Amino acid sequence: MDPVNWMERLASHYEVMRSRYPEEKLIILFDIDGTILDTRYLTLNVLRSYDSVHGTSYFRNLRVPEITTHEDNVRELLARFGLPTADLERIAAWCERAYWSPDAVLWAHRPFSGVMEVMRWFQMQPDTFVGLNTGRSEAIREETLDCLNELGREYKVRFTSDLLHMNPGPRDRNVPHVKAAGTLQFQRAGYRVFAAVDNEPANLAAIAEMDPSHEIMLLHADTIFESQRKALPPRSVSGDVYDLTQLAQETDLPRHVQLVWHGINDARNLRLFLASNVAWGEADVRLHPASEQLVLRHDPLNGAHSCRQEDLLLLEDVLESVGASGKSIKLDLKEGGPVVHESLAALRQSGFDDSRVWFNANFHVLGKEGFAVLQDAYPSAIFQVPIDAMVPILLSRPEEGLECLEELRSRGINRVSVKWNRPQMSRLVEQLNAWGFETNVYNVPDLKAFLKTALLQPRSITSDFNFPQWHYFGRGSGQEGKYHEYAVETQVI
Repeated sequence: MDPVNWMERLASHYEVMRSRYPEEKLIILFDIDGTILDTRYLTLNVLRSYDSVHGTSYFRNLRVPEITTHEDNVRELLARFGLPTADLERIAAWCERAYWSPDAVLWAHRPFSGVMEVMRWFQMQPDTFVGLNTGRSEAIREETLDCLNELGREYKVRFTSDLLHMNPGPRDRNVPHVKAAGTLQFQRAGYRVFAAVDNEPANLAAIAEMDPSHEIMLLHADTIFESQRKALPPRSVSGDVYDLTQLAQETDLPRHVQLVWHGINDARNLRLFLASNVAWGEADVRLHPASEQLVLRHDPLNGAHSCRQEDLLLLEDVLESVGASGKSIKLDLKEGGPVVHESLAALRQSGFDDSRVWFNANFHVLGKEGFAVLQDAYPSAIFQVPIDAMVPILLSRPEEGLECLEELRSRGINRVSVKWNRPQMSRLVEQLNAWGFETNVYNVPDLKAFLKTALLQPRSITSDFNFPQWHYFGRGSGQEGKYHEYAVETQVI
């Protein structure tokens, strides 16, 4: 067993199967309870509901980490509370009836961290599908789909009835047989099953028996389970963390999402950008108060040390290097006035055409006049403004927010930018796309956040590329690498 690398092993197996069957529909099958959904929250909700209905306070102080038993073993959990036998049996019987009621199925669940992102990643791959193979009763099909789709909405994950196999009998009847039958049903429907994820060892053993070729990778979600661990097939792989960074590779990124290396404002970061596969580099442009040259710096030039010319890169030098590499430039204009006109002169001198130019600025910094000057010079370029201050309006009063965006569009703005950690980011990106606005997500700090953002499929992502896992060690525009948890100087490039 290798609990650390189960996602890496899954990625490797998927690549092998994709290469072996390039024209077939591949599918990965997930169990639901204990695999996608953390059933401890179901147990906690049901027990607290008992207190509420019966006017008791037995479970008032119960917390999720204290629930270490399977939902079908509620008596074992109740025994810890020192209840009289009659009370214990009464509460257990009540819980067993309540566990799979429509209300509990709809509202008392929470997915394990990362599992939705993993399923979304597979749903985005060509000719690849995510199926559900559950021991839940067919009687709660509609409630099950409603619950999962509500939970998956934030992650753009969608489940459909045709990819859901359920128990034709009661929930607890011969579940291993149901799992084997479900796997066979997907195969007969024309899918090549390449992996099965389940928390119950007995279920994986049943699937293994029907797979003599060993093409189905058996993934054991090492959470809470009822059957014996010794039932796990020897070839199964266990893990308890759904880590997208172990699964997704740089080559798997959505093709249409433009990537931007944030803050190529120093020689090291510029060099790393030029050596990378990232097409766009962002430079923060300011006018040096002493030399009146355009220099690259994120923070204001307002101190004696920060204003030393020798510490800063010149825009014209960076444009020369980026232009010679064939890459493209995103200019974050921190000031208006002379910065606008001199930036245009530097771009023309370096031979950049519209397809390789992107301007970003706060609208109040450049104003409509400043943006008009840029648009006259590069009419087909990208013109972007950050709209973080507008997000609450966009989400709470969309009609009013749309009016504000249309005003920006009338000024030639063709892309808007928002910080990655905004609440309801998925909903926001979806809404902006529906309105016809291309969206850039910026300030994305690490690989985990980057991949989660990529799953939302905005038009572009601006990041520091602080991704040691991919051998990228960018520092972004922060001075002295202060946003990193490791010492940049120790990395081997």
